Amino acid sequence: MKERVILDLSKLATQATGTSSPTWWGTLAFMLIEGTGFALGVVIYLYLMSLAPEWPIRAPLPDLGPGVLVTGLFVASLVPNLFLAHWAKDKKKTKVRVGLLVLTTLSLVLLAIRAFEFRAMNVSWDTNAYGSVVWLLLGLHTTHILTEVIETAVLTWLMFTRHGKNARRFADVGDNAMYWNFVVATWIPIYFCIYWIPRL
Repeated sequence: MKERVILDLSKLATQATGTSSPTWWGTLAFMLIEGTGFALGVVIYLYLMSLAPEWPIRAPLPDLGPGVLVTGLFVASLVPNLFLAHWAKDKKKTKVRVGLLVLTTLSLVLLAIRAFEFRAMNVSWDTNAYGSVVWLLLGLHTTHILTEVIETAVLTWLMFTRHGKNARRFADVGDNAMYWNFVVATWIPIYFCIYWIPRL
């Protein structure tokens, strides 16, 4: 039987990136699902506030310090994250390594400050409905920071090993950078709910 070549695909890339990658679409779907969870948390917060005669319920206002610091660091982290996404797209391994180290450090600092932020709420999770919903919002977002710490640390380690030569790792770094933008974007409405709505 004689073989006949219909189409030569040998010159095509072996790894897709961006919107051509199923992983990119999976990350986007994951963000939509988690974004819905955050939106539900905010709606619960606003609903409880509308029912309460006073807000916060029998608790002092949250201290602004840790929240402002966390928010400022989140916004500042967008700069190295945007550079990292660009470097990953161009497959600049040394710069990607530096960017990942910076973001791993920043995410660890944010996680440490978040521990103080829980205390700055001036209410326990089991005090009343206000305490429960505030801790729910903070806890939900903290879970995402923790996830990013682990994922970014693993990617950093991989980029310093033989796995860093694989083109797939650069696509993973790009997807991780996209997810970090999501973590920052979801914090902004939560920050305003927790810290500023009770002050209005």
